[in-house]
Amino acid sequence: MRLARPLAAGTAAAALALVTAACGSGTGGDEGAATIKIAYQKFGNFTQADELFTDVKAEYEAENPDVTIELVPIEASQNDYFTKLALMQRSPSTAPDLMYEDTFMIKSDVEAGYLLPLDEHLAGWDEWDQFVDTAKQAGLGDDGKTYGVPMGTDTRGLWFNSEVLAKAGLPDDWAPQTWDDILEAARAIKESDPDVIPFNIYSGKPMGEASTMQGFEMLLYGTGGTLYDADAQQWVVGSQEFVDSLTFLETVYSEGLAPTPQQALDPNVGTTVASEWLPNGKLGIALDGSWQAGTWLEQGNSPWPEWSDVLGTAPMPTQHGQEPGAVSMSGGWTMAIGAGTEHPAVAFDVLTHALDKENSLRFAIDNSQIAVREDVAAEPSYAEANPTVPFFSDLVEVTHFRPATSDYAQISNAIQVAMESVMTGQATPAEAAATYDQAVVDLVGAENTTEG
Repeated sequence: MRLARPLAAGTAAAALALVTAACGSGTGGDEGAATIKIAYQKFGNFTQADELFTDVKAEYEAENPDVTIELVPIEASQNDYFTKLALMQRSPSTAPDLMYEDTFMIKSDVEAGYLLPLDEHLAGWDEWDQFVDTAKQAGLGDDGKTYGVPMGTDTRGLWFNSEVLAKAGLPDDWAPQTWDDILEAARAIKESDPDVIPFNIYSGKPMGEASTMQGFEMLLYGTGGTLYDADAQQWVVGSQEFVDSLTFLETVYSEGLAPTPQQALDPNVGTTVASEWLPNGKLGIALDGSWQAGTWLEQGNSPWPEWSDVLGTAPMPTQHGQEPGAVSMSGGWTMAIGAGTEHPAVAFDVLTHALDKENSLRFAIDNSQIAVREDVAAEPSYAEANPTVPFFSDLVEVTHFRPATSDYAQISNAIQVAMESVMTGQATPAEAAATYDQAVVDLVGAENTTEG
């Protein structure tokens, strides 16, 4: 385990004193001791948070003997993680003090009353200025208050196995300019080796937000369309771009250019892609995230020393190659504090330790994250650890973000339903889009929608 920098003497003691002083005003807290419960996702290759928090627990408890950190790893796929975390937060006996919070869940969780506003705490943290402003925006609620401190961000693009592409007659510097270029490459891979999956794009409910972001939204925003008119604050329905995105998905699955629906609807398919299919030459092209390299690093879950020699990267092109020529999506995770914590000052102190420069640098390297702290981004070891950092960082110029609304999670679920109905042949793209449109109207009301 990495050695930590010592905490300033009395940091936790001072925090505990604040908690104790606040007991009479309803903040609660034990005198002289505190237990801080941290909940986070641990699933498949997604173990880096577990490694970070395990180290933070040992470091913090060693310096602060009156504080006990209880780790609560939730072994569940993404959708199930959000469900289980929400269930935990409904009861004071199970609600976490600190949690690993996806940026797209912040506003809905604020609305549900699960998260504590952090602005007063952040005002006294001298490292908050190191976080870039765009990353800070991801932690805001509708009230303009900050509820999550960013841990990192990401972009998405195309990973390809150059050995598989070479066998199909495609170049090492393959760089598709349109969706048709991707389809032509996938068809060439299928013809050269029927045992290889030509192209993976996540789809359907089991993969949850990965289907929505890595899959559908990478297509939709590449058409020039959008899910949400931010200026009018209305959801877009009746969109031809929505139908076009589903049509691409239909082509990929109906021509056998993707995993079978049974493979694609396995909630573990993300782990399979990174740990088996790409390293073993069983997959040609994967539309996926910048974090994947973390799996193959020496400290990753599936070390693969040759990964940077075998794999290539390319931007996801727009539908017809129209400006700006490429598209990406960005998200990321934050640390948030539960609204019902009895020890807010101590919880915040643990948070600042977990996200100080040293731990943020370690997290960015291990997870192949795009750094959200300026001092981390400036560290030579950050760029040196992963040769794909410059490529995925450059995609920030063409990236998009999910609608920052409290009802986005429900809209995302409706997108996954539409994708799954098309990939399994249960509906045409037009039919699936019409069902989605009605679902949106039912969710938000016709007055909150606009025709695309």
